[in-house]
Amino acid sequence: MVGEYAMRKGRVYGTVLVDVETGRPVDLLPDREAETLAAWLGERPGIEVICRDRAPFFAEGARAGVPTALQVADRFHLWRNLGEAAERCVSRHRACLRAPFTLPRQEPVKAPDAADGSTTSPWPTGHRFADRTREKHAIVHALLAQDHSRRAIGRQLRMTHRTVKRLADAAAPEDLFQGQWQNRPTKLDDFKPYLHERWAEGCTNAWTLWEEIKAHGYAGGYGAVRAYLRPFRGSTPTDARSPTPRTVTKWILTHPDTLQENDRLKLKSVLVHCPELEALTRHVRDFAQILTQLQGDRLLEWIAAVRADNLPSMHTFVNGLERDIDAVIAGLTLPWNSGIVEGHASRIKMIKRQMYGRAGFQLLRKRVLLG
Repeated sequence: MVGEYAMRKGRVYGTVLVDVETGRPVDLLPDREAETLAAWLGERPGIEVICRDRAPFFAEGARAGVPTALQVADRFHLWRNLGEAAERCVSRHRACLRAPFTLPRQEPVKAPDAADGSTTSPWPTGHRFADRTREKHAIVHALLAQDHSRRAIGRQLRMTHRTVKRLADAAAPEDLFQGQWQNRPTKLDDFKPYLHERWAEGCTNAWTLWEEIKAHGYAGGYGAVRAYLRPFRGSTPTDARSPTPRTVTKWILTHPDTLQENDRLKLKSVLVHCPELEALTRHVRDFAQILTQLQGDRLLEWIAAVRADNLPSMHTFVNGLERDIDAVIAGLTLPWNSGIVEGHASRIKMIKRQMYGRAGFQLLRKRVLLG
């Protein structure tokens, strides 16, 4: 396996070579030039398989050093390159991400009217805690009716298992009432008719109404007024901010079964407004299937499908695959990969930090090979 490591990140890089069978480092080279790698490989003609990333100098060095060896492109780097191409493609269609959409929300559970026979209920109508508990109770029982498990409901609603159990076990919201504040008078009671009158006149600013009733003798806080007026608004919440290209790319690269429900709905809304991104999502998921199931024989068919769509960024990615097609097909067919090399690169980084930059390449090489 062939990979790179940084002597000075962004400036000086070397090459690390690892035995694909034992997982042990074989040698360290002071640079990542094709000639240096070709010379090292030329002294070892028995090498049969070379796992590498898609850097052109590694490909050229492997071809020159051991022409008969089978080159295998690393799958991790293939997926990363695909992700970069997908993000560029999403950025080109940034305008499609600004399309407004509203996530479906559970309808709020309204407090029953007195005409519904609920006058005997100890729960005060319009109390924020009572209404919130009614709403939670209704949502939990609606999800239970749809055969959702209690654990799934807790994850979806972000409730603890104990809270979900209490709501699910209660046949009615009144069963959850603790009896400490029912029908208890509040400081706001004397001013509620005034609030209703002013709201009907068109004054819907809670701060303004709070200041007005303060002038009439109200001694309570602004929070109580705002909470009391909240049910009057009845507005439907929407997501105001558009997702970023990187966020949409993350949704596209994530397996549909592991994508959160809200993210899945947002992605669906984006794809409805942009046929190009819908095609991109289809190609990414097809490539993921090829990669995870080692179906390299389908790669040429996948490349032809990508070229049939107007996706310039993906065409650039495909051009790179075709320049290294044999190694890419081998990487998508054989079980070999260069993941161990990435681990050794991290180990080299740790050793460098232990050395505090006071030793050169020769000592670093000895510590890596003999450690």
